[in-house]
Amino acid sequence: MATLQTIRNKAGILIAVVIGLALLAFVLGDFLGQGSGPAFGSKKFYELAEINGKSISYQVYEQKIQNLIEVYKLIGRSVIDEATNESIREQTWQQLIRDYVLTDEYKELGITVSSDELFDLVQGNNPHPIIRNLFSDPQTGQINKSALIQFLKTLDNDPGQRAYWLFLEKEILQDRTFIKYNNLIAKGLYVTQLQAEQEYLSSNKRIDLSYIVQRFNSVPDSLVNITQSDLEKYYKDHNRDYKQTGSRDIEYIAFEVVPTGEDIKHAEDWINNIKKDFEESEETPQFINLSADTPFDDKNYKPDELPETIKEFIQDANVGDVFGPYFEEETYKLAKLVAINYLPDSVHARHILISPNQNRNYEQAKSEADSLKNMIEGGIDFAIVATINSDDQGSAQLGGDLGWFEEGAMVKPFNDACFESKKGDLTIVESQFGFHIIEILDQGTAVKKYKIGILDRKVEPGSSTYQNIYAEASRFAGLNDTYEKFIAAIAEQGYEKRTANDIQETDKQIPGLESPRTLIRAVYETKENEIVLDYNDQAIFELGNMFIVAYLTSVREEGFAPLKQVRSDVEFNVRKIKKAEKIIEDLKAEISRTESLEDLAVSLNLQIEEASSISLNSFSIPGAGIEPVVIATAVNSPLDTISSPIAGNNGVYIIRVNNISEPEGSDFEIEKVRLNNNYQARANYEAFEALKKIANIVDKRSKFY
Repeated sequence: MATLQTIRNKAGILIAVVIGLALLAFVLGDFLGQGSGPAFGSKKFYELAEINGKSISYQVYEQKIQNLIEVYKLIGRSVIDEATNESIREQTWQQLIRDYVLTDEYKELGITVSSDELFDLVQGNNPHPIIRNLFSDPQTGQINKSALIQFLKTLDNDPGQRAYWLFLEKEILQDRTFIKYNNLIAKGLYVTQLQAEQEYLSSNKRIDLSYIVQRFNSVPDSLVNITQSDLEKYYKDHNRDYKQTGSRDIEYIAFEVVPTGEDIKHAEDWINNIKKDFEESEETPQFINLSADTPFDDKNYKPDELPETIKEFIQDANVGDVFGPYFEEETYKLAKLVAINYLPDSVHARHILISPNQNRNYEQAKSEADSLKNMIEGGIDFAIVATINSDDQGSAQLGGDLGWFEEGAMVKPFNDACFESKKGDLTIVESQFGFHIIEILDQGTAVKKYKIGILDRKVEPGSSTYQNIYAEASRFAGLNDTYEKFIAAIAEQGYEKRTANDIQETDKQIPGLESPRTLIRAVYETKENEIVLDYNDQAIFELGNMFIVAYLTSVREEGFAPLKQVRSDVEFNVRKIKKAEKIIEDLKAEISRTESLEDLAVSLNLQIEEASSISLNSFSIPGAGIEPVVIATAVNSPLDTISSPIAGNNGVYIIRVNNISEPEGSDFEIEKVRLNNNYQARANYEAFEALKKIANIVDKRSKFY
């Protein structure tokens, strides 16, 4: 043992040197950008995205997220839940795209925001909307410049405020630069006089028409011969119609973990065994909080607010009496009458909220609340003090007035102060929001209320139940390790097969499954028709109260769907084309033998339909449906002339224009302005979208989130 320790001691320095050199080589390799080796592999592993050929690492993205989270905390969002986290991640992602896509464009075009311009956006006569929102007087809408200047003077003394201000300043700069870019694009667009005239005349021209239609379903499918070359030609000519986002389909079995008879008996025995202790307990709230599944509810209830199960019990019960056990909502319960109180039905109160924040700590907030209470007691009007000082801006504008409210509407400390005080009382109460100066303006009639302690035990699956269901799922996955076996086992053993289609890589939800993100990520690491495995090569996914075994059944990659994937749709459209060709050939022969649309309708045993006030802006034709080709042909057809056959979406049409109403007026300036505004509005969105498209954005966030 002593020899071993000696070796450790002597080798310590050598090992430290060797490890240090190895780490140095690793880091240098990473910084020098070697194209192979561990550093390169690590760099690729942590690559979160690629935008405009530039790699973005997970670490860079995560740091930006943390920076934004700190900003949220600075503005009072101390608790960041998952929904807010997701919003912050998306906000950071969109900002990254904007930075990487537009920065080079700004440089090339020479778009900048000068320091003088920034000063004007903050303190000038036309401040940025962010400044207006933060420093406007709510009553006048005017910027409170003295408050703004005072705020700027305090930045050097408050690191938190300074960090928040730097964030706002960056937002103002980015927004202003983006507006300049959009304006540059928008002002470069122009509508000619001729364009405005043509658009106005064509859009406002109205026609009335008659038509007949030979529907595609009038030709049996058996009369149409479709070859492979027909399909390939159509697909080649229309492949852009089959552009798709990457998605996956899965089929899966859900082994739901539900309580067994043993679990139900366990909960029942527990509630029966604890009843005596519950009856004898003198500290009911503490007993419930330590023993029950649900914390003690301290609210006082009116009889009509209580569940039907215990309404009858409370009528004759004394404080301390216990009712039950009874079974309700998959839970065994005992109810104990804790107190009978006569309290106001409702309360009318007003308050002033003083919260600890970046400008005042806890002690300062408490001291300020005490000072304001003394001022009110000294004769200063409560409403004026509330309007000027309250941090609850919603009620401050009403002099702190909260109106009438019933018990339980407010947080507990506030609620208790209002319902246990008397009319006219002025008191200070602390809650999680800060210090409340409360004045009780009025109270409703005192009514009998009950405080009930509910001791509950939910009927839930025990550990042995989980183990048994997991074993069943594991056995199923092990025995059915191919898709063919999976399908056969479902049929033989009577399992319910479920499906989830069009799963995208960044999806967060699958209907019917709880928190399925781990499953979705694993699906995108799986080959078609193979069992889905997690990162530990396990086929069992625990999602909520289910164990899932899934197979990937269909893969659609980003880009154009292959012909085999869209074959049915291509066949449908080719069949329509072939039918249209046959119908058109027959109609042309019939047209040559008739002189009017009426004669043609009789010979074809078709009914003449009417449509009025059709224009290029029409969405559909009454009785025909959405037929843009027919509408365009009709608007440009001569009066009282039978048209050639027109292949539409639902059949082949022959039309006759009965009346043409040309638009009146020759002042096209309004149309020119409308078109110009439309183009400029589209430029704000479409220019950036075009740049995003050519930036070839590769989003790999799904690897990490």
